[in-house]
Amino acid sequence: MRILLVEDDHILGPSLKRALEKHAYGVDWFSDGDSGLSACDDNEYAVAILDVNLPKMSGFDIVRALRSKANRTPVLFLTALDSIKHRVEGLDGGADDYLVKPFDLDELLARIRALARRRDGRAMTVLVSGDVELDPAALVARKGGEPLHLPAKEFHLLRLLMERAGRYVTKTDIEYALYDAESTTESNTIEVTVYNLRRKLGSTFIKSIRGVGYMVER
Repeated sequence: MRILLVEDDHILGPSLKRALEKHAYGVDWFSDGDSGLSACDDNEYAVAILDVNLPKMSGFDIVRALRSKANRTPVLFLTALDSIKHRVEGLDGGADDYLVKPFDLDELLARIRALARRRDGRAMTVLVSGDVELDPAALVARKGGEPLHLPAKEFHLLRLLMERAGRYVTKTDIEYALYDAESTTESNTIEVTVYNLRRKLGSTFIKSIRGVGYMVER
Protein backbone atom coordinates (compact mmCIF):
# COMPACT_ATOMS: atom_id res chain seq x y z
CA MET A 1 0.00 0.00 0.00
CA ARG A 2 1.46 3.36 -1.05
CA ILE A 3 1.01 6.33 1.30
CA LEU A 4 1.58 10.03 0.76
CA LEU A 5 2.95 11.83 3.81
CA VAL A 6 3.11 15.64 3.80
CA GLU A 7 4.77 16.87 7.01
CA ASP A 8 7.09 19.86 7.33
CA ASP A 9 8.67 18.78 10.63
CA HIS A 10 12.05 17.38 9.57
CA ILE A 11 12.25 15.18 12.66
CA LEU A 12 8.70 13.80 12.66
CA GLY A 13 8.50 13.38 8.87
CA PRO A 14 11.44 10.98 8.43
CA SER A 15 10.72 9.11 11.68
CA LEU A 16 7.08 8.54 10.72
CA LYS A 17 8.14 7.47 7.24
CA ARG A 18 10.47 4.85 8.75
CA ALA A 19 7.79 3.66 11.19
CA LEU A 20 5.25 3.15 8.41
CA GLU A 21 7.80 1.41 6.22
CA LYS A 22 8.40 -1.12 9.00
CA HIS A 23 4.76 -2.08 8.49
CA ALA A 24 5.45 -2.53 4.74
CA TYR A 25 3.85 0.66 3.52
CA GLY A 26 5.59 2.43 0.69
CA VAL A 27 5.83 6.07 1.79
CA ASP A 28 6.52 9.20 -0.25
CA TRP A 29 7.35 12.05 2.13
CA PHE A 30 7.18 15.74 1.20
CA SER A 31 7.69 18.76 3.42
CA ASP A 32 5.56 21.39 1.64
CA GLY A 33 2.05 21.59 0.29
CA ASP A 34 2.88 22.28 -3.35
CA SER A 35 5.04 19.16 -3.60
CA GLY A 36 2.37 17.08 -1.89
CA LEU A 37 -0.33 18.20 -4.29
CA SER A 38 1.93 17.62 -7.30
CA ALA A 39 2.66 14.10 -6.05
CA CYS A 40 -1.08 13.38 -5.95
CA ASP A 41 -1.39 14.55 -9.55
CA ASP A 42 1.39 12.20 -10.63
CA ASN A 43 0.72 9.13 -8.46
CA GLU A 44 -2.10 7.04 -7.05
CA TYR A 45 -2.04 6.71 -3.27
CA ALA A 46 -4.06 4.43 -1.01
CA VAL A 47 -4.06 7.08 1.75
CA ALA A 48 -2.74 10.63 2.10
CA ILE A 49 -1.59 11.82 5.53
CA LEU A 50 -1.41 15.61 5.68
CA ASP A 51 -0.37 18.18 8.24
CA VAL A 52 -2.48 21.35 8.11
CA ASN A 53 0.11 24.12 8.60
CA LEU A 54 2.48 23.54 5.68
CA PRO A 55 4.77 25.82 3.65
CA LYS A 56 3.41 27.09 0.31
CA MET A 57 -0.03 25.44 0.63
CA SER A 58 -1.99 24.31 3.68
CA GLY A 59 -3.35 20.81 4.12
CA PHE A 60 -6.88 22.22 3.88
CA ASP A 61 -5.99 23.76 0.50
CA ILE A 62 -4.54 20.47 -0.72
CA VAL A 63 -7.76 18.61 0.07
CA ARG A 64 -9.94 21.26 -1.58
CA ALA A 65 -7.74 21.08 -4.69
CA LEU A 66 -7.92 17.28 -4.77
CA ARG A 67 -11.69 17.16 -4.41
CA SER A 68 -12.16 19.85 -7.07
CA LYS A 69 -10.35 17.48 -9.44
CA ALA A 70 -12.57 14.56 -8.37
CA ASN A 71 -9.56 12.91 -6.72
CA ARG A 72 -11.01 10.57 -4.08
CA THR A 73 -7.79 9.57 -2.32
CA PRO A 74 -8.66 8.99 1.37
CA VAL A 75 -7.16 11.85 3.42
CA LEU A 76 -6.22 11.80 7.08
CA PHE A 77 -5.20 15.04 8.73
CA LEU A 78 -2.41 14.63 11.27
CA THR A 79 -2.02 17.97 12.99
CA ALA A 80 -1.54 19.84 16.26
CA LEU A 81 -4.66 21.94 15.54
CA ASP A 82 -7.10 20.42 18.00
CA SER A 83 -10.05 22.80 18.10
CA ILE A 84 -13.53 21.69 17.06
CA LYS A 85 -13.50 24.49 14.49
CA HIS A 86 -10.42 23.05 12.77
CA ARG A 87 -11.77 19.49 12.88
CA VAL A 88 -15.04 20.59 11.31
CA GLU A 89 -13.23 22.62 8.64
CA GLY A 90 -11.01 19.69 7.75
CA LEU A 91 -13.77 17.09 7.56
CA ASP A 92 -16.27 19.36 5.80
CA GLY A 93 -13.51 20.35 3.38
CA GLY A 94 -13.24 16.79 2.13
CA ALA A 95 -10.98 14.90 4.54
CA ASP A 96 -11.94 11.42 5.72
CA ASP A 97 -10.32 11.44 9.17
CA TYR A 98 -8.62 13.79 11.61
CA LEU A 99 -6.03 12.82 14.22
CA VAL A 100 -4.44 15.27 16.65
CA LYS A 101 -0.75 15.32 17.62
CA PRO A 102 0.72 13.95 19.77
CA PHE A 103 -0.62 10.62 18.54
CA ASP A 104 -0.17 6.92 19.17
CA LEU A 105 1.35 5.01 16.24
CA ASP A 106 -0.94 2.02 16.76
CA GLU A 107 -3.98 4.28 16.50
CA LEU A 108 -2.63 5.88 13.33
CA LEU A 109 -2.04 2.44 11.80
CA ALA A 110 -5.58 1.38 12.73
CA ARG A 111 -7.01 4.49 11.09
CA ILE A 112 -4.96 3.84 7.94
CA ARG A 113 -6.29 0.27 7.78
CA ALA A 114 -9.85 1.54 8.27
CA LEU A 115 -9.49 4.05 5.44
CA ALA A 116 -8.05 1.36 3.18
CA ARG A 117 -10.94 -1.00 3.97
CA ARG A 118 -13.45 1.73 3.22
CA ARG A 119 -11.71 2.52 -0.07
CA ASP A 120 -11.75 -1.16 -1.08
CA GLY A 121 -15.34 -1.70 0.08
CA ARG A 122 -14.32 -4.22 2.76
CA ALA A 123 -16.01 -4.44 6.14
CA MET A 124 -13.92 -7.22 7.67
CA THR A 125 -10.62 -6.54 9.40
CA VAL A 126 -9.35 -10.11 8.96
CA LEU A 127 -8.65 -11.13 5.37
CA VAL A 128 -9.85 -14.59 4.33
CA SER A 129 -9.18 -16.63 1.20
CA GLY A 130 -10.01 -20.31 1.30
CA ASP A 131 -8.53 -21.74 4.48
CA VAL A 132 -6.02 -18.90 4.84
CA GLU A 133 -6.67 -16.05 7.26
CA LEU A 134 -4.54 -12.95 7.70
CA ASP A 135 -4.92 -10.31 10.39
CA PRO A 136 -2.99 -7.14 9.36
CA ALA A 137 -3.40 -5.54 12.78
CA ALA A 138 -2.03 -8.48 14.78
CA LEU A 139 0.49 -9.41 12.06
CA VAL A 140 -0.78 -12.99 12.23
CA ALA A 141 -1.51 -15.44 9.40
CA ARG A 142 -3.10 -18.89 9.66
CA LYS A 143 -3.79 -21.77 7.33
CA GLY A 144 -6.45 -24.23 8.42
CA GLY A 145 -6.38 -22.58 11.84
CA GLU A 146 -2.67 -23.25 12.30
CA PRO A 147 -0.25 -20.30 12.61
CA LEU A 148 2.00 -19.59 9.64
CA HIS A 149 5.53 -18.44 10.29
CA LEU A 150 6.08 -15.81 7.62
CA PRO A 151 9.04 -13.43 7.35
CA ALA A 152 8.08 -9.79 6.86
CA LYS A 153 8.41 -9.80 3.06
CA GLU A 154 6.19 -12.87 2.73
CA PHE A 155 3.59 -11.57 5.18
CA HIS A 156 3.24 -8.19 3.53
CA LEU A 157 3.12 -9.55 -0.02
CA LEU A 158 0.42 -12.00 1.06
CA ARG A 159 -1.44 -9.14 2.73
CA LEU A 160 -1.38 -7.12 -0.49
CA LEU A 161 -2.62 -10.03 -2.61
CA MET A 162 -5.40 -10.84 -0.16
CA GLU A 163 -6.45 -7.20 0.05
CA ARG A 164 -6.90 -7.33 -3.72
CA ALA A 165 -8.29 -10.86 -3.87
CA GLY A 166 -9.92 -11.73 -7.17
CA ARG A 167 -7.73 -9.28 -9.13
CA TYR A 168 -4.35 -9.78 -10.69
CA VAL A 169 -1.62 -7.59 -9.19
CA THR A 170 1.34 -6.83 -11.43
CA LYS A 171 4.96 -6.91 -10.28
CA THR A 172 5.09 -3.16 -10.89
CA ASP A 173 2.02 -2.65 -8.69
CA ILE A 174 3.59 -4.76 -5.94
CA GLU A 175 6.81 -2.74 -6.03
CA TYR A 176 4.80 0.49 -6.07
CA ALA A 177 2.63 -0.54 -3.12
CA LEU A 178 5.34 -1.95 -0.87
CA TYR A 179 8.32 0.28 -1.57
CA ASP A 180 8.81 4.02 -1.81
CA ALA A 181 10.20 5.82 -4.84
CA GLU A 182 13.76 5.74 -3.46
CA SER A 183 13.83 2.01 -2.69
CA THR A 184 15.53 -0.52 -4.90
CA THR A 185 14.65 -4.22 -5.10
CA GLU A 186 16.49 -7.16 -6.59
CA SER A 187 15.02 -8.24 -9.92
CA ASN A 188 13.88 -11.61 -8.56
CA THR A 189 12.83 -10.56 -5.04
CA ILE A 190 9.09 -10.84 -5.72
CA GLU A 191 9.42 -14.15 -7.59
CA VAL A 192 11.42 -15.68 -4.72
CA THR A 193 8.89 -14.43 -2.17
CA VAL A 194 5.99 -15.89 -4.16
CA TYR A 195 7.85 -19.21 -4.45
CA ASN A 196 8.34 -19.35 -0.68
CA LEU A 197 4.67 -18.52 -0.04
CA ARG A 198 3.54 -21.27 -2.40
CA ARG A 199 5.63 -23.80 -0.48
CA LYS A 200 3.69 -22.87 2.67
CA LEU A 201 0.23 -22.22 1.22
CA GLY A 202 0.07 -24.74 -1.62
CA SER A 203 1.24 -24.45 -5.20
CA THR A 204 -2.14 -23.26 -6.50
CA PHE A 205 -3.00 -20.70 -3.81
CA ILE A 206 -1.23 -17.86 -5.61
CA LYS A 207 -2.12 -17.92 -9.29
CA SER A 208 0.05 -16.23 -11.90
CA ILE A 209 0.00 -15.38 -15.57
CA ARG A 210 3.27 -14.38 -17.16
CA GLY A 211 3.15 -10.72 -18.12
CA VAL A 212 -0.07 -10.16 -16.13
CA GLY A 213 0.68 -10.71 -12.46
CA TYR A 214 -0.32 -12.64 -9.32
CA MET A 215 -3.72 -13.28 -7.74
CA VAL A 216 -5.40 -15.11 -4.90
CA GLU A 217 -9.06 -16.09 -5.10
CA ARG A 218 -11.74 -14.40 -3.05
